[in-house]
Amino acid sequence: MNILDDVLDTLDLKATIYFRTDFSEPWAVTVPELENAARFHLVMQGRCHVRFPSGDNQLLSPGDMILIPKGRSHILSDTADRPSDTLEDVLAKNNSAENGVLAIGEGDQTAATQMLCGHFMFREGADHPLLRSLPEQIMVTNATRAEQPWLDDVLRLITRHAFSGEVNSATALRRLSEVVFIELLRYGIKRSPELMSIISGLQDQQISRALRLMHRDPAYPWTVSKLAGRVAMSRSRFAERFSNLMGIGPMAYLTEWRLQKALVLVNQSQRSIQQIAQQTGYQSAAAFTRAFAGKFGLSPKRYRRKAA
Repeated sequence: MNILDDVLDTLDLKATIYFRTDFSEPWAVTVPELENAARFHLVMQGRCHVRFPSGDNQLLSPGDMILIPKGRSHILSDTADRPSDTLEDVLAKNNSAENGVLAIGEGDQTAATQMLCGHFMFREGADHPLLRSLPEQIMVTNATRAEQPWLDDVLRLITRHAFSGEVNSATALRRLSEVVFIELLRYGIKRSPELMSIISGLQDQQISRALRLMHRDPAYPWTVSKLAGRVAMSRSRFAERFSNLMGIGPMAYLTEWRLQKALVLVNQSQRSIQQIAQQTGYQSAAAFTRAFAGKFGLSPKRYRRKAA
């Protein structure tokens, strides 16, 4: 079992492309906050300032890409101090993005800033140490792409599809973008101690074995002692190593993972609450309901009705 694949599948990672831009000076757009999302912008032509409420300002040039994992609001603009319109106002003024291209201004198209903008969405309520470890932003410059050949190749393919205009390009862009997210995780490891620790845990010979045991059979009555015994470690050494790498204790991790799997079942299956409770390691429907409501704010039945 690939733990990272299981995590991203359970959290329901999906890429969505908003549009390709064709922005001619002067221009500035405020992108609103978006919960359970990681936004990205890939510059294919021109330059773009990305400004955050904190005052941080990143300048993107052709070939550069920025990932904003925690869905926070930001401003895209041609200069570092341009007053901006909201994205809603920009979309209203331009009706809809014709042919998937959002245009602002009437300048020389060959000199306009062209970007591919989109986001990665996760299931409502999605939570995992991996998501919590992501930095505020991951910036990949054209100069550093050569250090990540897989990422560079995929970004080149994305650029090619964005300009191709072929019927199946939108589907290809979404699939390629999901690959980019995984590659960006690898790229961001050296830039985030927390993310480096989580990835190290997923790759650690003994901790990853314990994680696979919990992921394969979350309903089993695991204890720290049982997990430590299965990976040939002492109880105290295993608990300490797991917590140091994953940022959470093994039993707390198991509880969170059981609830994430339960969330999928409540959303996507017709199983009864009793069946879901048993499948995710709870002794009774009442105990499961209390844990589910404590995590997600609604009982499983109410959550299911709301989703429907």
